[in-house]
Amino acid sequence: MPEIPSEFAWRVEKARVAMGRADCDVLLLDSGESLAWATGYSVSETMYRALFLPREGEPWFVLRELDAVPCREGSWVGDVVGYPDMATPVSVMAGEMARRGFARARIGVDFNSISWNPARMAALSSALPNAAFVDLRGLTDSLRWVKSQAEIAHLARAAAIADRAMAEVAALPRVGLTTREAAATAAASFLRNGADTGETGPIVRGRGDHEFLHGLFRAEALAPGDILHVELIPCVSRYGARLMRPIVVGEPTARQRDVARQLVALQDAQIAAMKPGTVAADVDRIVRQGVLNAGLRAEYANVTAYTLGLYIRTPRSSDFSRVFLPDQTWALEENMVFHVYTSAEGLGFSETVVVTPSGGRRLTATRREIL
Repeated sequence: MPEIPSEFAWRVEKARVAMGRADCDVLLLDSGESLAWATGYSVSETMYRALFLPREGEPWFVLRELDAVPCREGSWVGDVVGYPDMATPVSVMAGEMARRGFARARIGVDFNSISWNPARMAALSSALPNAAFVDLRGLTDSLRWVKSQAEIAHLARAAAIADRAMAEVAALPRVGLTTREAAATAAASFLRNGADTGETGPIVRGRGDHEFLHGLFRAEALAPGDILHVELIPCVSRYGARLMRPIVVGEPTARQRDVARQLVALQDAQIAAMKPGTVAADVDRIVRQGVLNAGLRAEYANVTAYTLGLYIRTPRSSDFSRVFLPDQTWALEENMVFHVYTSAEGLGFSETVVVTPSGGRRLTATRREIL
């Protein structure tokens, strides 16, 4: 078995500990994020692909032959099986399992993986009738909740790119500026400063309490007093930081300044409470109930934070495997990283925050005010 780079060795060990608890012989990883996390390489699901990690011994990757060389170059896994496009991927995978002595194995699979579905399970079960499939639902998310120092370093670099891009966008606002021009400035800044891509988050006019956060992108021209809501989501080595700020064309009103001050103060208190062992619902309450008590919003239906980390192109653009909501009884752990956000009256503020023993530490550093 080839030597595993230290950053990936602890990840593999975490996975094998989980396998041991579930008494699994092999772990099948097939979500794009889990593949990148475990091996350093991921690819789209144009055709099905998966990593097979035995509890002992060398793992093997099965994927389209066209992707075999990039997989060998981009991951530490030496055993890569490529199949031709006319092959049936599940049949190739079952054949490899049998050939390697795992025809009767207990195979651990995250039944909640975006890439796993009933048809695939039925096909593999039919091809491996003596194997047992163990439901490890949620495992591929939970393995990634606590970050290594290397992962946090990627997130910190992405956060710095977000800060630089926000400063460039904040220097633009003028009457007649369009949201498309603002987005183009952010995207160019991402690429100049080392982000993986130029993809930005929503850059739209801020209206309402929270509905603008996922507003449809339109090339709207800004008028005096308009709020430009900017959410930036740069990734470095696939690790994504996030940052929101409101930018006002002209001078903010006294009401806007007051709302912003209250939102920031509540969020600062929430960030300070983000210590290991603190229950998520208690951290959530600081912002949610604080905003409602202050009369800044009539209702608060959305989460106040969600997991940040490794992102690839999947059906989901955000990781909600850990969120801040009133019913969340799980406890924070050191080196978890979250996107904390709040909004009211067209003003949205957010940060990328890592959990530390002394409270949350912001990786984003843009000044916390209306820009």
